[in-house]
Amino acid sequence: MGRVALAAIVSSWVILVTVLVNRVVPDPYMDEIFHIPQAQQYCKGNFRSWDPMITTPPGLYYLSLAQVASLFGFYSIKDTSSFSDLCSSAILRSVNGVLAVICCIILYDVITHLKPTLDDRKKMLQAVVLSLYPLHWFFTFLYYTDVASLTAVMAMYLASLKRNYWFSALVSVYKVMIIGAFSVVIRQTNIIWVLFVACTGILDYSLSHRKGIVGKAKSDVCINNPSSENSTGKSNVGLYVKKRKSVKSVDTVESSLPRTPVPTFASSGLVNEVQTILLMLWHKKWEILVLFSPYLLVFVAFILFVRWNGGVVLGAKEAHTVTPHFAQILYFGLVSILALAPMYFSIAHSLDLLHLLRRIGPLCCFFQGFVALIAGFLSVHFFSVAHPYLLADNRHYPFYLWRKIIMAHWSIKYLLVPIYLCSWLSIIHMLGRFQRKIWVLAYFLATAAVLVPAPLIEFRYYTIPFYFLVLHSNFQDSGKWFLTGILYIGINIFTMMMFLFRPFHWDHEPGIQRSHILVDRKTKLDSVELVHSMLNFWWLCFLVTCFVVALGSISGSSPYCQSFQQYNSLTRRRETITAMNSHCFKGVNTMARKGIGTNIKFTAINDLQVYEDDKSESFKD
Repeated sequence: MGRVALAAIVSSWVILVTVLVNRVVPDPYMDEIFHIPQAQQYCKGNFRSWDPMITTPPGLYYLSLAQVASLFGFYSIKDTSSFSDLCSSAILRSVNGVLAVICCIILYDVITHLKPTLDDRKKMLQAVVLSLYPLHWFFTFLYYTDVASLTAVMAMYLASLKRNYWFSALVSVYKVMIIGAFSVVIRQTNIIWVLFVACTGILDYSLSHRKGIVGKAKSDVCINNPSSENSTGKSNVGLYVKKRKSVKSVDTVESSLPRTPVPTFASSGLVNEVQTILLMLWHKKWEILVLFSPYLLVFVAFILFVRWNGGVVLGAKEAHTVTPHFAQILYFGLVSILALAPMYFSIAHSLDLLHLLRRIGPLCCFFQGFVALIAGFLSVHFFSVAHPYLLADNRHYPFYLWRKIIMAHWSIKYLLVPIYLCSWLSIIHMLGRFQRKIWVLAYFLATAAVLVPAPLIEFRYYTIPFYFLVLHSNFQDSGKWFLTGILYIGINIFTMMMFLFRPFHWDHEPGIQRSHILVDRKTKLDSVELVHSMLNFWWLCFLVTCFVVALGSISGSSPYCQSFQQYNSLTRRRETITAMNSHCFKGVNTMARKGIGTNIKFTAINDLQVYEDDKSESFKD
C-alpha cells in the first residue's frame, strides 16, 4: 500500500509540473539541444549517428526508444513517416517523469531494508522528501541523464541489499551491450558506484560470516559450560527472565539501526577493522570471487571501453579532460550540509560534535585540525579549477556562487576552508555513529573518485553521493524531515518560477534564455502572457499548499495526527501489557505447581494502572 501511495503522490506533481514546463518551454533547453536531437535520431533508427558534443553513453536514448515503442508499438514507429510527434520534446521528457516515480519507490524499498523497524509513515515521508531534493526534482522535467542515472544506481544498490549480487550487477545490462551495467551505460562515472556497492556487499558478506562463526563459538561454550541451574538444583528463573529481557532490548536497538551495523570488533579502530576484513577476505577468497564476479566483469568491460574510446567521455574530450579538482570535494560537503540544514543545525548535534572533540583530546584534535586546514588551503589554492563553461554560462547557480562569493575577494576562498572542514566533520561524525569506519572510508573515497576528476563545478554531480549520505544517516525525527521537505518545496518553487516566467536575452546569441536565479533580464512579458503566468503561478501555489497538507499528514505533524498516533501507541501498550499478564499468570501457575519461582514479582499488573493514568492525562480537554 505504501508503494501505491508514493506513486500517486509523486505522479501528482510530476504530471502537473510536466504539463506546465512543456507549455511554457516547448523547445529544447540548454543541454537538451544535444540530447533531444540525438534521441530523435535513434527513434529514426540512425544508431550510427552521434553528436560529437555529447559526452555520456546512449543509455537514456535506449530507454526513450523503449518507452516510445511501448506507447505506440514498433510497427507504428516503423510505418510512421514523421517522428516529430512520436519523439517530441514532451514525450522524451516524460521518460524522466516515469523514472522519478520508479526512483521514489526504489528509495522507499532501500529505506525499508536499511531501517527495517522504522514506521511505515516515516519511511513514506523520507522517500517523498528525498524525491523533492531540488537537484533531483528540477531535472525530472527536462531531458537530462541525472534522474535515470540515480534510478539505475539505487536499483543496483537495492538488489545488493537483498543479497542478490548476480542480479544487482547484471540487471542493468541492456540488449545492445555485450556486458555492462545500465548505470554505466547512462553515465560513465557510475562505475565508481558499481565498485562502491560491490565493496559494501563484500563487507556485509564477510562480517556476517564472521558473526556466524562467533555465534557458533558462543553456542558451543554455552553447551560445554551449562549454568542454567544454581547450586540448589532449582532453575534460576529470575536471572533468566532478566537476561532474556536484556538480550531482547539489545536486539531491538540493533535492529533499529541501518543495515550496515556498527563494528563488533574488540577495538573499533580503522586499522583493526581493515585487518579483520583482510583476514576474512583471504579466508573466503574463492567464495567472494565467485559471488561478486559480475561486478568484476562490469569493471573489466569499462576498462576495455576506456581503452577503445581513448578516454572516459565520448565527445567534447578537450573540454572534459581529467583534472585534479580537490576543491570539488570541499564544495560537496558544504552543499550537502546546507541541503540538510534542519537535520544538522540543531543544539543536540552541536553538543554532539563538542563531545566528540573533547573525547578526542585537545592535542590530537589540534594536530588533526591543523593537518586538515593545511590540506584544505592547498586544495583551494592549487586545485581550484575555473572551467570555461562555468565562466561563460550565467544560467546556473554555480556561476553566481563563483563570481559573487568565491571570487568576490582573493581571501574569500581561504576563509571558507574552515566551513568546508566543519561540514565534512559533521558528515563523518553522523555516518560514523551508525556505520563502520571502513564503510565511511569507502564512501569518502567513492565520492572523491567521482568529484575530484571533474573540472566543472556542477551541483548535479553531487546527487548520488548525497543520497547515499542521507540513506545511511539515522535521521528519524519526522518534524525535521517535514521542515526539510518545506525547505525543498520553497527552493523548487523559486527555481521553477525563475526558470519559466523570467526569461532573458543574450546579446551574442539569438533566442530566449532561461535561468534558475534572478538576473538582469531584458525580455518582458506582454499582458496576455502575464495573465497566463499569474494563473499558472497561483495554480502552482494551490498545488503546493495541497501537497504541504498531505506531507504534514504523512509526517504526523498536525495535532490530530499526533493525538491519533498517541492513542494508537497507548492502545498497543495496553495490548502488550495484557498479553504479558496472561503469559506471566500462566508461568506463575506452572512454577507454583513445580514448587519453584515463588518469590518472582511481576510488574505488568501495575503497568495497567500506569496506562490508565497516561490515557486520562493524554486526552484531557
